[in-house]
Amino acid sequence: MLSAGERAPEFTLPDQDGREVSLTALLRGGALILYFYPADFTPGCTREACAIRDLHGEIQHVGLTVAGVSPQDPDSHRRFREKYQLPYALLSDVDKSVIRMYDVNGPLGFGVRRATFLIDQARYIRDAVLADFRIAAHDAFISKAIALAATLP
Repeated sequence: MLSAGERAPEFTLPDQDGREVSLTALLRGGALILYFYPADFTPGCTREACAIRDLHGEIQHVGLTVAGVSPQDPDSHRRFREKYQLPYALLSDVDKSVIRMYDVNGPLGFGVRRATFLIDQARYIRDAVLADFRIAAHDAFISKAIALAATLP
């Protein structure tokens, strides 16, 4: 997994509506919380997505943007986003190219590891967490990112 201090690789992926979204575009409004998750509609991923949804007002208030990445197609992301009223982009990485770039591919290439990155506007990773089955660790990371947002360029 990429770590703090490394440069976040540029990418372009389709969002839940099929529109191409790049890392550069996501960073235009400020720093980014980029999270990788295994699959739409699974219990752990739903809990994680909804926790981020519930903090979204605070996230926006401090100038952060959020995007989630998983290997499902845009249609699955659209349905997941609508069902749980997620106010942020879900990006489709069907061939797992970005998942591999960020080194969060699952063991032996199966699945996706649950990881979250805080990326500043210069594309540097300021902090990261890998907590495959510990959803609470991601919640704590998001809260920490909100607190750190004031210190980011």
